[in-house]
Amino acid sequence: MSQEISNDFPKTRALLAFGANIRSTIGGPADTIIAAQDELARAGVVFERRSRLFSTPCMPAGMGPDFVNSAAQVATDLAPEALLATLHRVEAAFGRVRAERWAARTLDIDLIAWGDAVRPDAGTQTRWRELAPEAQARCTPGGLILPHPRMQDRAFVLIPLAEVAGGWHHPVTGQSIAQMLDTLPDGDKDAVKPLDMPDMGANARL
Repeated sequence: MSQEISNDFPKTRALLAFGANIRSTIGGPADTIIAAQDELARAGVVFERRSRLFSTPCMPAGMGPDFVNSAAQVATDLAPEALLATLHRVEAAFGRVRAERWAARTLDIDLIAWGDAVRPDAGTQTRWRELAPEAQARCTPGGLILPHPRMQDRAFVLIPLAEVAGGWHHPVTGQSIAQMLDTLPDGDKDAVKPLDMPDMGANARL
């Protein structure tokens, strides 16, 4: 898969979150996530750290089978928008169809953070981050929001991220990943369970 490398940006560390809960053309959710990470690596995204795979309940409840989730810290020469476009191309290659929000999916790759960038600005990021839960189901940002405005609400994102980027701090709130996790209900955190698989990131960690 080809991609255009931007010369306007030095190599930057970014945080990615992966999820899948239905079969793709290459297999089940765990196999799909591992294959998608390999595809991104072939596209020039450098994986520095990869979390284990986790089983997490589907959100919202009843919308499909349980998810498999993972996270990674990567290094990239791509600008945030170009990296997001690459993630979407890989999703599509594994059968992702963007129709209904929060529906079952073969693959979901979210750009959680790109260095300490705030896009489009701190005020907009804060408005989306503080959006009421009922509004989240109705509203979709018209452009890229960084850091991801829902990361602090999702144990299935934060628990894998804690394995690969525990020292990262939110550039707007100043909170660490551990501090965000502390604010979540114990039930949400307890529901995120490691899969009984070898640690896929052991050889990639710094």
